[in-house]
Amino acid sequence: MPTTTEFAAGAPLATLAASTEPIIRLHPADDVVIARHQLVAGMRLGDGVTVRGLIPAGHKVAVRAVETGAPLRRYGQIIGFATRAIASGEHVHTHNLAIGSFERDYAFGADIRPTAHIRPPAQFQGIVRSDGRVATRNYIGILTSVNCSATAARAIADHFRRDINPQALADYPNVDGVVALTHGQGCAIDANGEALDVLRRTIGGYARHPNFAAVLIVGLGCETNQIDGLMQGQGLEGGASLKTLTIQSSGGTARTVAAGIEQIKAMLADANQVQRQAVDASHLVIGLQCGGSDGYSGISANPALGAAVDRLVAHGGTGILSETPEIYGAEHLLTRRAVSQAVGEKLIARIRWWEAYCARMDASLDNNPSAGNKAGGLTTILEKSLGAVAKGGTTNLVDVYRYAEHVDARGLVFMDTPGYDPVSATGQVAGGANLICFTTGRGSAYGCAPSPSLKLGTNTALWQRQQEDIDLNCGAVVDGTRSVDELGEEIFRLMLATASGEKSKSELHGYGQNEFVPWQLGAIT
Repeated sequence: MPTTTEFAAGAPLATLAASTEPIIRLHPADDVVIARHQLVAGMRLGDGVTVRGLIPAGHKVAVRAVETGAPLRRYGQIIGFATRAIASGEHVHTHNLAIGSFERDYAFGADIRPTAHIRPPAQFQGIVRSDGRVATRNYIGILTSVNCSATAARAIADHFRRDINPQALADYPNVDGVVALTHGQGCAIDANGEALDVLRRTIGGYARHPNFAAVLIVGLGCETNQIDGLMQGQGLEGGASLKTLTIQSSGGTARTVAAGIEQIKAMLADANQVQRQAVDASHLVIGLQCGGSDGYSGISANPALGAAVDRLVAHGGTGILSETPEIYGAEHLLTRRAVSQAVGEKLIARIRWWEAYCARMDASLDNNPSAGNKAGGLTTILEKSLGAVAKGGTTNLVDVYRYAEHVDARGLVFMDTPGYDPVSATGQVAGGANLICFTTGRGSAYGCAPSPSLKLGTNTALWQRQQEDIDLNCGAVVDGTRSVDELGEEIFRLMLATASGEKSKSELHGYGQNEFVPWQLGAIT
């Protein structure tokens, strides 16, 4: 079987040719080029390539004939295998390209290199908690142990909504809001199983998150996920900034809501006693996400975000790459950057878990890309993964974490999560991410209180269509007017500004409460 060790994807690109060029060529070994705009039959692309048929923007066109069963490369890497003979100039997509097995050379640590740390590091205006943790926002959170207490939790939070009750927080301008993060789990699961462990780890991570000045946990009372067990298992201690309530003990819904409102009122004065101050960028922990990806994601926004992550790491900060099914087929590019074989093998163990998980569920890892991804030009998970890993930049991979596990390393790390964005980002925030950077080519609208989320668009057409949701247009890379490195610097500066309190587009729209989605594992009985 062929191997994919000869080139490395994900390195920042130089400025592309001017937008008058109809295609983007990413690597001399590639069998395909990318359409910068719609191509029509008869167009000549150079090197004797004539377009056969209509090829949408962001999609692939073959630059040489490929036999049935032969591998096709993009970024110099295998993205799939021809399911039938493909002629030069032909559209390459789901009708003639599919995933297949091939060997990866994991070459643990082959590409590690020293990190050139910048001194003094950049700074942002953060909120320093009494125990030294640094926040980028200042919320009060209402968490739930079970779905059954979700309505009560939402009612408590609604009392403090500025758009419903403007006076409720009028005296507390330093409090960003009171948010209820509810979910659909907490009962009918194994009391000693993995599903409950993951849920408790997620809730515990949010309860400890520095972006919460205080937290109220609301339960029903008879659920499997007992609050006492949650508190003990996660090492949480009740006090002025961590309170609990159960509906059954409080005497019903109305009394629970009234009691919860009083608990939050008692927390507000202390929560308001914060002032932002200059702190090093080493306190930034950035969750890296991509959703609604397209054929440009791996060319523009993802590598630009990777260039920003390289800067973040150089300044002492942390980037969390995740979405394990969306690095499948590109994991060998990360193991080469693992600081040790043990770290690399931790990553491969998660890949093997996903392979077994999909086999048990009679599913395929190539269920991803989604319909929207494919409409945008992505064909196989291999292709999507090669573009997705670019978000992690080029620095060393220093550790691998389980879902929602607390991230204590600095540098680029990996957290095992599903590819579904709300579930993935929920795990990252539980692990300590105090900011999310989210690339999108189709137009994702997403937020994740208590951490702000920045949207990075992959193409200028998206920016022109959906500016109200997108914080920065990375389509200038595709247009040939700016380089990946230039945009990486702009993204890094935007990270610092947002961490300092500048609101993201999703925050302005009020996103964040509905996007709390813990990973649900195991049988529901």
